Amino acid sequence: MSALDPAFVWAASAALVLVFAQAAWHKLRDLGAFAAAVAAYGLLPAPLAPIAATQLAAAELVLVGTLLLPPARAGASLAAFALLSIYSAAIATNLARGRRDIDCGCTGPALRQPLSGWLLARNAALGALALLGAAPVSGRALGPADALPIAGGALAFFALVLAANQLAANAPASRALHARAHRAQVRA
Repeated sequence: MSALDPAFVWAASAALVLVFAQAAWHKLRDLGAFAAAVAAYGLLPAPLAPIAATQLAAAELVLVGTLLLPPARAGASLAAFALLSIYSAAIATNLARGRRDIDCGCTGPALRQPLSGWLLARNAALGALALLGAAPVSGRALGPADALPIAGGALAFFALVLAANQLAANAPASRALHARAHRAQVRA
């Protein structure tokens, strides 16, 4: 792989910082609810769910603290990819089991998201971003003019993730409203 422009790589890393900061904040706000979500996946013995929940939230915090440190960026990006892969494997396993009704645990109890293929697609996009953050950068020095594109790119990607998460969380209610409207229309 050829070296990428450093602004592009740093924008990818900054976007991941925002995503993991929000995810960790939601998990730590109600660690008990997140532990219940981890337990619902049925991949660990129930007594280990609180420990796993704490470790997953801590791993996200470590990523927040290291993704923008120049010497740690590449390794932290690969660790982010690995964490996203673990999350995706847990989601895929439960989807294969037909368990779509459990909360992913991604965004805290205020925004319940049932398991879906969308979560796998989102994690794949975030994983690609993590791999970009691990890419070698060209020798071009960053200057003050790079701050706006880096921040703008990171914020734009983060806004897309937030909007997509909200749409995914609203999907079950939207489907229920659509079905109710269809039944009312058929009766009329």
